[in-house]
Amino acid sequence: MVIIGLLLLTDLSLATYFKYPPEIRRLIYTTNPIENLNSQIRKLNRSRVVFPNDEALFKGVYLAVMDVTKKWTGRIRDWHLIVAELTIYFEDRLGGYL
Repeated sequence: MVIIGLLLLTDLSLATYFKYPPEIRRLIYTTNPIENLNSQIRKLNRSRVVFPNDEALFKGVYLAVMDVTKKWTGRIRDWHLIVAELTIYFEDRLGGYL
């Protein structure tokens, strides 16, 4: 019974995902920025095995995040199409921002 419930929940999630056009699905599915951020933080941990205190660790993570965010200025392919589709689906939420 639990398995059937999980399958139905998964089907509903997939149905919600596939109701959007491919441009929006690509935007939802992409995890590259998250993976890049995690790899930069892991690189910080590999280079410094021991941090003298919590503040040093927080400072290192902060600097890694600031370095990664400088690279987040890339353009998203077909952004004008994505904004048009998002406006159709979420007009009530985007009305004041566009």
